[in-house]
Amino acid sequence: MSASGGTKAIVAALAANLAIAVAKFVAFLFSGSSSMLAESVHSLADSGNQGLLLVGGKKAKREATPQHPFGYGRERYIYAFLVSIVLFSVGGMFAIYEGYEKIKHPHEIEAWYWPVGVLVFAIIAETFSFRTAIKESNEVRGSLSWKEFVRRAKAPELPVVLLEDLGALVGLILALVGVSLAIATGNGVWDGIGTLCIGVLLILIAIVLAAETKSLLLGEAAGIDEVKKIEEALVDNETVTGIIHMRTLHLGPEELLVAAKIAVRHEDTATEIAAAIDAAEERIRTAVPIARVIYLEPDIHRDTKPAAPAQ
Repeated sequence: MSASGGTKAIVAALAANLAIAVAKFVAFLFSGSSSMLAESVHSLADSGNQGLLLVGGKKAKREATPQHPFGYGRERYIYAFLVSIVLFSVGGMFAIYEGYEKIKHPHEIEAWYWPVGVLVFAIIAETFSFRTAIKESNEVRGSLSWKEFVRRAKAPELPVVLLEDLGALVGLILALVGVSLAIATGNGVWDGIGTLCIGVLLILIAIVLAAETKSLLLGEAAGIDEVKKIEEALVDNETVTGIIHMRTLHLGPEELLVAAKIAVRHEDTATEIAAAIDAAEERIRTAVPIARVIYLEPDIHRDTKPAAPAQ
């Protein structure tokens, strides 16, 4: 994924959510629908989330300092984690509270054409936003399934926007069903049930986002394909004869640390080994351009396996 971190998808989602939030709140004022109030808060929370992602992307570009020698690439993970917290607390918990209150104290929906019209408009707007996120994700996910893409992506922005947009679309459909049933039956309880369903949906999405971003914050290794490329680039079968052990760690979505103990021939001189290390680093950076921090330790590899028993 590029350093832009899916900026186009984030901006598209931000613009859609701001417009939708205003429309939903106006519909709530005219209709008194709790689903519309929950959805307006949901869209407002999503707008704040997109703002957090943009701030995280900007802060991550700061230069490394003596106090933070590996830079600020993980700022993007921190802000993505904050998104999951906001989605859970502001969006999900508020919707559950509002749904409970509406079920406990139901009332008929007034001016039904406002919530229905706004929900139809919101579904159309969210569809365009979701389409943008899908298009950008397809450019970087390769042959991965959508589930694998969300699980394995090292840049958090696109998975966050994808899940947010998906949750928004499903939430809008739930709100439309709840409002329609409340209008058809004259029973406002259906509106409250729809609001409760929206809250549960948002909390489930927030939990998934929190789990994935927590893993990134703890520190994830390079992907399987990247590890294979690094291993192939390291060994030249001349000076570097093998890899004793190797560790990789994402310092940020586009910055990878590689640390390895490599096997060299015992007859090589220090000058030859130093040149081999420089060449190995160059090969790694060519094979995996995001491998920007590389530490290689040469050693004489000794086979410590026990000798096979005599036949």
